[in-house]
Amino acid sequence: MTNIVTSVEIDAPFPRPPVELTSEEKSKHKNAIKRLLEEHNAVLIAHYYTDPDIQSLAEETGGFVGDSLEMAKFGAQHEATTLIIAGVKFMGETAKILSPEKRILMPTLEATCSLDLGCPIEEFSKFCDQHPDREVVVYANTSAAVKARADWVVTSSIAVDVLEHLAEQDKKIIWGPDKHLGRYIQQKTGADMLLWQGACIVHDEFKTKALEQTKALHPDAAVLVHPESPQSVVELADFVGSTSQIIKAANDLPQQKLIVATDKGIFYKMQQKVPGKELIIAPTAGEGATCRSCAHCPWMKMNALQVLSEVFEGDDKEIFVDEALAEKALIPLEKMVNFAKTIQSEVKSNI
Repeated sequence: MTNIVTSVEIDAPFPRPPVELTSEEKSKHKNAIKRLLEEHNAVLIAHYYTDPDIQSLAEETGGFVGDSLEMAKFGAQHEATTLIIAGVKFMGETAKILSPEKRILMPTLEATCSLDLGCPIEEFSKFCDQHPDREVVVYANTSAAVKARADWVVTSSIAVDVLEHLAEQDKKIIWGPDKHLGRYIQQKTGADMLLWQGACIVHDEFKTKALEQTKALHPDAAVLVHPESPQSVVELADFVGSTSQIIKAANDLPQQKLIVATDKGIFYKMQQKVPGKELIIAPTAGEGATCRSCAHCPWMKMNALQVLSEVFEGDDKEIFVDEALAEKALIPLEKMVNFAKTIQSEVKSNI
């Protein structure tokens, strides 16, 4: 059974895109950042959805590129005393919760997420209190406060496994905040779920009719879709999965053309894995389209080289999480990490 929860309207202005840099300016900023990382015993950790310049710089300097959970785990295990998180604010908070002894900096703390904005703790907590018989499972794309209210935190790569585990125990679920991912999980697991009505502005804009037209133009292409996309888009997919799963599928699938319905920042890593394949971004235009994001998160785009080079300037770049709140949020995060380790162990034992 799936029930729908009233959504919270988001009325937040989109950030301005960063100023385009010349090749010379990019090189200057990169050299400055490399020097600063060494001077401050810092490591750069970037999300798949940041711009290629940021991802390549992370790799060049011994940092990391991955999804939100992989980013936090890498930071916790790295010897650096300062972590530079290139992504959106909830990722910096997660890194701080898992590495409280480390200094967590971000190019800008204004980089947020529509899922986070659409799930304010006051409204979400009030709803949870109305259904005390349900386990609260929240997506990683949420604030530290929402995580602290949850029984479980999940990423898209592990969400189906966790909810299947809970469904087998006849647990009733409150899910937040992404409605599309929640619906996808419910269909895969049969779990009894109440869905908070949040959505990612990037994935919510992929258009069914336009995607059908793109498939008609490229009948030999495989369609890869992130489950944060609308159900009608998911139904057109040859593969549905998280960012890391999509990258793996790009390599595993035999098709030489791939139509990809997720943030186009992922193309940097995908092209590394499958340099000989043609990557086509799924369309966000079509009837009723607003194309506010045009397949690239405007907040992720704020992680530009020029602001990254200023990350050690001023006192408005550091992530802080209230200690008591962090302790509460750590509990569901550790449950997810431990559950993931169990799954990995089971996979290895079956090989």
